[in-house]
Amino acid sequence: MKFRIDDEVQVIAGADIGHKGKILKVDRKNNKVVVEGAGRVWKHVRKSQKNPQGGRLNKEMPISASNVMLVDPTTGKPTRIGVRFLKDGSKERFAKKSGTTLDKIAPARSRHAVK
Repeated sequence: MKFRIDDEVQVIAGADIGHKGKILKVDRKNNKVVVEGAGRVWKHVRKSQKNPQGGRLNKEMPISASNVMLVDPTTGKPTRIGVRFLKDGSKERFAKKSGTTLDKIAPARSRHAVK
């Protein structure tokens, strides 16, 4: 999975289709992400010392990573994410639609450098 925390994404399937928000949490084992403001549910909570009033809490639940796409920083539209090696051997994430670099994900290594 190529998503990271604080990536701006758009929901492309499900009840919250079209919603844009930041990724708050990434669960790589289960291939799920928690998006700010998407996948909200009501959780009924019993009275306790931590929550003396009890009642209903509104919280975000994880949604499948296949149901979100990264928002391209240059165009503002959803795009796929790619990974490529640079000439110095470092690895970076990029937006496939525009080719814009998102961030470096690995330091330079001589075996991946172009000779």
